[in-house]
Amino acid sequence: MSTDESLFDSPEFVTRLMRVAQLWHYVLIGRALTFFVFAFVPGVAGFLERPSQWLAMAAGLLCDLALTVVGQAMRKPRSRRPERLRLVTMASMVLIALGTLLNAAAMFAAIAVPDGRFFFDAFTAIQIGSILVAASAVAIARPAFFAFAGATAFGGAIGVASWPFAVAGLVFLGLLIVMMREDIRHQRRATRAQMFAISDQQRALGLVRDFERAGRGWFWETDRYGQLVYISPTVAAKLGLSLSEVLGRPFTDIIRKRIGNDESEERTLGFSLSSRTPFHELTVQAAVSGEERWWSISGNPISNELGNFQGFRGSGTDLTEKKRSEREINQLARYDTLTGLANRLHITDLLERALRSHTGQPQPCALLLMDLDRFKAVNDTLGHPVGDQLLQQVAGRLTQIVGDKGQVGRLGGDEFQIVLPQITQAEKLAGIANAIILSLAKPFAIEGEQVRIGSSLGIAVSQGQGVSVSALVRNADLALYAAKDAGRGVYRFYADAMHNQASERKAIEDALRDALAKDELALLYQPIVDVGSERISGFEALIRWRREGEGVISPSKFIPIAEESNLIIPIGEWIIRTACATIARLGPGYRVAVNVSPRQFANEKLPATIMSAVSAAGILADQLELEITEGVFLDESPENLAMFQKLKRTGVRLALDDFGTGYSALGYLKKAPFDKIKIDQSFVLGAADPDSMNAAIISSIVGLATALNMETTAEGVETHDDLALIRGLGCSHVQGYIYGRPMEIDDVLALLRDGGGRVEANGYKSAREPRRTTFRTIQVTSGGYQYEAIIRNMSSRGALIEGLWNVPAGTDLILEFGSDLALDAQARWSTENRVGVQFAEAVDIETLVSTPAQARAGSATRPRIQRVA
Repeated sequence: MSTDESLFDSPEFVTRLMRVAQLWHYVLIGRALTFFVFAFVPGVAGFLERPSQWLAMAAGLLCDLALTVVGQAMRKPRSRRPERLRLVTMASMVLIALGTLLNAAAMFAAIAVPDGRFFFDAFTAIQIGSILVAASAVAIARPAFFAFAGATAFGGAIGVASWPFAVAGLVFLGLLIVMMREDIRHQRRATRAQMFAISDQQRALGLVRDFERAGRGWFWETDRYGQLVYISPTVAAKLGLSLSEVLGRPFTDIIRKRIGNDESEERTLGFSLSSRTPFHELTVQAAVSGEERWWSISGNPISNELGNFQGFRGSGTDLTEKKRSEREINQLARYDTLTGLANRLHITDLLERALRSHTGQPQPCALLLMDLDRFKAVNDTLGHPVGDQLLQQVAGRLTQIVGDKGQVGRLGGDEFQIVLPQITQAEKLAGIANAIILSLAKPFAIEGEQVRIGSSLGIAVSQGQGVSVSALVRNADLALYAAKDAGRGVYRFYADAMHNQASERKAIEDALRDALAKDELALLYQPIVDVGSERISGFEALIRWRREGEGVISPSKFIPIAEESNLIIPIGEWIIRTACATIARLGPGYRVAVNVSPRQFANEKLPATIMSAVSAAGILADQLELEITEGVFLDESPENLAMFQKLKRTGVRLALDDFGTGYSALGYLKKAPFDKIKIDQSFVLGAADPDSMNAAIISSIVGLATALNMETTAEGVETHDDLALIRGLGCSHVQGYIYGRPMEIDDVLALLRDGGGRVEANGYKSAREPRRTTFRTIQVTSGGYQYEAIIRNMSSRGALIEGLWNVPAGTDLILEFGSDLALDAQARWSTENRVGVQFAEAVDIETLVSTPAQARAGSATRPRIQRVA
């Protein structure tokens, strides 16, 4: 019992007092017998005549009777509320004291025999007191108490020499013996139960000790003030303290205080301890110096038998390893294992939070989507370990550039995402994009190698209009696509026109899937002429798509889409089979060349497809010529070279298309068994111009082909001057408008039939027509963006434009001379802000240089005619 605990709150005292009440019926019998003897047999003289005596004794008997009823009621085992048990205990004490007081007062008054002296009553008090003191002392040991009681009874009988005293003493002694025997039996039962309980407790304690020593958990207990009265020794050791130093301290002292959102568990613990309510598996951090340790603790309030709060008792387990595992799992789930950047899941979550505040209100945000240029070539040539190191260095440079302005994430492969909250200014975003492009253009040092790559970026901005994550990502993806279309190594902002273009691409892809079944695809054939004899040696097959309700779709629109969607595989097979069937109609002595894309070339079924088509058409294999672009050589893998050998074994001819426009070195010419080199039209157009370097380039290519025993074909020859130059440089074959445009198979057969295989050159004399100087402001559209520029001079086939900076050669442009007058063009060269463009088709200069009103009254420009290599 604690020092401030009431006697009536002590379970031990209450238990003993209730046992007294259960035995009080023996006291009632003794006192009732006393009342009978005093009142009737043999009776005390004058007892019934003195109401103060017999009424007092009767009242005492009523108290004894009430206490006896209480004691017998307490024998029945049932749960009792602590408040009620406390009242019963207090009432029992009052009944014991009051009943004894009344009986003692009446009894001593009845038997008192004064001898006339003043201190006679003191003798009686001394006699009774000595007996009570001795009885209290010997009550500690029951055998001693029996000896004392018997000796007192017999001694009194001997002392007074009265047999009635002896009889009365023996009667009360027997009553005492009966009462004590009942109590002894009760105590034996209680002792056996206690022994069993102790045995169970020892067994449980042993299990607890084994559990603690195994390190599977630990236990703790506090008093009602929250101070530790028990804690597992293993916990004390982990705290770096001895057990004596831990016990007596508040339980909360062994738990580290945290701040912010992390303190919720500690607040829950504090509330539970103060409100005396259970808590379950609260995660807290241990107050261990020098290391991070986590516990899961549970606790329940404990009370005594009377329901009084005694403290808390609970258990704990060590969560440190689990926390570390969870942290590692969270790291894997939210961060890229290679670069340490946020992964797709985490960066998407960050973007969602950047787009909306904690109150759900839209916020401004920018998203940059970036792809690495030429990364696949690094992986293929230097290996994936080098590629992994490259990605790690790229991540480092990106993180350094972005800093605390945003968050960088890796979506996978060579694709990265950058989230920039609260930044929407175009100049700031352009500055960040430029810094990224310039930084990644610098060489990377990896395993002694200088690795060079590039990057293209698409930028999408939300001004706080509530744009969804998926919409912003889609917009950035479209902008990135536009950057790649613009020649890579650049950035593009999203514009609504890009979405329209994407929708158009999707519609083209869907329609292209049905184009073969609907017989909408067709092949046109452009003559390839032997320069010396001016005889047609063959044709190049060029695909056209006559889409129902749309007219002719430009190959420059649908071929890239077919490549991306892998539709080029079935379309390419159809081209090969159709070309072989055409060769069969042309007869021996003529070849047909078909273009093979890198994706087709990588298809292991290509040789089998060719052999099947050649066999089905019944032609010679060398009548089919495959034109392969330099892009194939970006992957100089053994599989690639093996494919060249397989194709060569089929007997078909191989031509290197668009020579000089790719990224590869000349070393592949000695590895691949080519029969012909095709000189790209970009070197042929204007080659006769004295100021052009193209003639020297063509001469070098022809010399290289001759040395390697290969034929050469010059593409895009359109003027007599260019033809004369090509012939003079020793080129073996020519292909271009000067000998014929792409034509239907029926026109091809008619051409061969009428000319006997010979054809005459028909075209302009000069490649450069007279130019007209002008100063005209126009609008130029490229990649979904519109720019203002000035035309300085122009001819019917091209113009010089100022105001556009560093435009890559080959960039497609739309020149708007008025609201109703626009034409397609292509950049041929660029120096600072000056760009030379070539129109898709010859135009009327007067129409272009006239006023806008006159331009609207004039004729529209003709549609651009394009050829896909």
